[in-house]
Amino acid sequence: MTSAVAADTADQYVFGGVHSHADTLHVAVVSDNDGHLADAEFTTTAAGYAAALAFLNAHGQVVAVGVEGTSSYGAGFTSAARSHGQVVVEVNRPDRAERRRIGKSDPIDAYAAARAALSGRASSAPKDDTVAGIRALHNAARSAVKARTAALNQITHILFAAPESIRARFRHLNGTDRTDGLARLRPAGDAVHVAILTALKSLARRVKELTAEHEELTKALDSEVTTHNPGLRAAYGVGPDTAAQLLVTAGGNPDRMRTEASFAALCGAAPVPASSGRTNRHRLSRGGDRGANAALYRIALVRMAGDSRTREYVARQTAAGRTKKEIIRLLKRAIVREMFRCLTTAVAVPDIADLRPLRQSKNITLTAAARHFGLWPTAISTLERGLRRDDELASAYREWLNAS
Repeated sequence: MTSAVAADTADQYVFGGVHSHADTLHVAVVSDNDGHLADAEFTTTAAGYAAALAFLNAHGQVVAVGVEGTSSYGAGFTSAARSHGQVVVEVNRPDRAERRRIGKSDPIDAYAAARAALSGRASSAPKDDTVAGIRALHNAARSAVKARTAALNQITHILFAAPESIRARFRHLNGTDRTDGLARLRPAGDAVHVAILTALKSLARRVKELTAEHEELTKALDSEVTTHNPGLRAAYGVGPDTAAQLLVTAGGNPDRMRTEASFAALCGAAPVPASSGRTNRHRLSRGGDRGANAALYRIALVRMAGDSRTREYVARQTAAGRTKKEIIRLLKRAIVREMFRCLTTAVAVPDIADLRPLRQSKNITLTAAARHFGLWPTAISTLERGLRRDDELASAYREWLNAS
């Protein structure tokens, strides 16, 4: 009898679902006709992952396992499952309507993940760990910026309520000048003045330390993203922070993104149909990764300010009666197309390493080169150092240097 049950179990196809936390994960198993078979809780350790996989395999042949949070709490189980040959798919958390209807608990969420894998609603490959270092550096750099902004705001608020003698001393200073002046303070006077000046000095030093920390992290981040995807980093308007955000959103493995339209939806840049009856229209998407959407917005602003093709496009759309917001939405959708190509294919980056040595061999200064092209010297410098990509300018610059 026992052998017959074992045989039936071996022939049964099942799907798994995992809802993970920091210390535990809940695993559920459903049959291929959506029948609930069993669920159990395990620890997020190597032994716990092994036990969870054994639990899944004990109920039949596992077709796929849906995991919620493959790049966060579920990363450990995902890695263990894939190393044992299991097919893992990424599962989004249940939508709010379903959660209100059936409630929330670890078993409920685990079974929902299993059903998502069974139905095919969850079919995306999990994010891999190739961008784990970029994600860590990006988060640390953003944290430094937030802490620096908080310290600057505190300085401003303290100065608002400070005695007139202190306000008069720093009223006309802004930015770095004010921070440097406050960092060099030697608190003196009565108890109130000493306390306020001490607080201002401490905050100013914190700002300087966080600024240096952010610059160091950004330099390391730039090196990582350039090594990981030089084509993306070289695209016009894509800086270290923007490139890192897009790589984190994409997950490092391009096979997760099947089409450019799906990537646009992931970034919240795809218009959402809102038609009914005789009305045929689209509305702005409020979904997707808002960090990626903000990255596209920054790229659009940079190109609107400095890219000739983008400026011509903006002029045409403005003449057609479109507002600035509408134009930026169109630009973001077009930029998604380019970013998708950079993320999913190897984009050749023109070599510009010869530009600076060539200029120096001709004894031409940055100022002279910039004056010839009607640009600021900084534009030529960033082009030579590979911090900004402009293929047309690079080609024209090389020709001019060779002819000089």
